[in-house]
Parts: sequence; C-alpha cells; structure tokens
Amino acid sequence: MTSVFDLAPEAPVVPVVVIEDAADAVPLARALVAGGLPLIEVTLRTPAALDALRAIAAGVPEAVVGAGTVVSAAGVADAVGAGARFLVSPGWTGRLLGAMRESGVPFLPGVSTVSEVVALLEQGVDAMKFFPAEAAGGVPYLKSLAGPLPQARFCPTGGVSLSSAPAYLALPNVGCVGGTWMLPPDALAARDWARVESLARGAAALRAPVSGR
Repeated sequence: MTSVFDLAPEAPVVPVVVIEDAADAVPLARALVAGGLPLIEVTLRTPAALDALRAIAAGVPEAVVGAGTVVSAAGVADAVGAGARFLVSPGWTGRLLGAMRESGVPFLPGVSTVSEVVALLEQGVDAMKFFPAEAAGGVPYLKSLAGPLPQARFCPTGGVSLSSAPAYLALPNVGCVGGTWMLPPDALAARDWARVESLARGAAALRAPVSGR
C-alpha cells in the first residue's frame, strides 16, 4: 500500500486543521495548497469535520485531504466515505488498525513508546505518527530509535513549531511533521486566508535534506 509519506513527498509539513464551520473548508484548503502544503489533515473533533472533508475533496482537487483524530472503526468508515485520502490516529488498537488497513487508504497509527513501534512493525506497518511528539521525548527520542528500528518512519505531531520542525525534519526516520502554527486562531477567526497562505509558504520552505530520505 502507498504510504502517507508518498502522497505529497515534497511537502515537509502536514497542517493539522480543526474546522468549526464547513464554509471555511474550501478557502482554507486553497490557502494551504497555494502556500505549498497540499497534504491537509482535517481532525474529526468538530461536528463540521465530515462536511469539511467532503467540501475539500470536491472543491480543491489539488489538495490531498485526510482525516485525523480517527479513533474508531466507525470513524474510519465515515472519513473514507467523506473523501479522506489518508487517515491519522493518535493511538491504535487491533480493531482500529484492522479497520484502517481494510479502508484501502494510507494511514498513520499513533505511537509514543518503543513497544508500540515494535508491535506495528510486527504487523507490517512502518509508517507511524509520533504523538504527542514534544511531550513524548521529541527529537532526542526519535533520534534514539533510528539505530535499533531504522525501518520505522514517523510524522511527529504535537507541540511541533516553526522553530523545532527543522530538527525533526533533519532526522533520517522522519518523513514529515504535523503542525498548527500556520493556522493561528486569530487568522482563522478573521478568515485571513492571505496570512494563512503566507505562513504555509514559510512552512513549505522547511524542506528536509534529500540524503537519508
């Protein structure tokens, strides 16, 4: 199966989007794509999330839109039915992993411990979300995993910022990072899509070195 890291390999950052009003979904996605961040994670945290997914999937074909905060088999089905092209979970269970695998779309199950990483590798899964990245050990933790578990690749999310992202992206076992810094609440409230696009452009410039990829 295609990895999430292969969907938009040129994009170093996945914006983690919480959408309260589905009417904002299309202009927000267009701003992110225009800024160079086509891989967009819409979290299933609000009543508007599934409608937002549908709107982006239908209205912004340049975007590769996925669903985040997927925590159940029903959530997997709902997200894929709404047009999600990838799935992200904060953690995983056997049932959730099975549903994500059966969905037919790429997925990133969440991990924060070595045992969880090894368990996923046993299941044939080598693409993972490292969450909550900063609280779970950050760059030093992921760096320490690269030696014994080089086959595992991560998308660190949770507390990652513009200043810390480059250190993550420099690691050989990091394919991209997830973040929200290009989506400041005041800009979203004001529907200042030009500012979102500008911040997205800055994030897109954080391209990881080719070596080790």
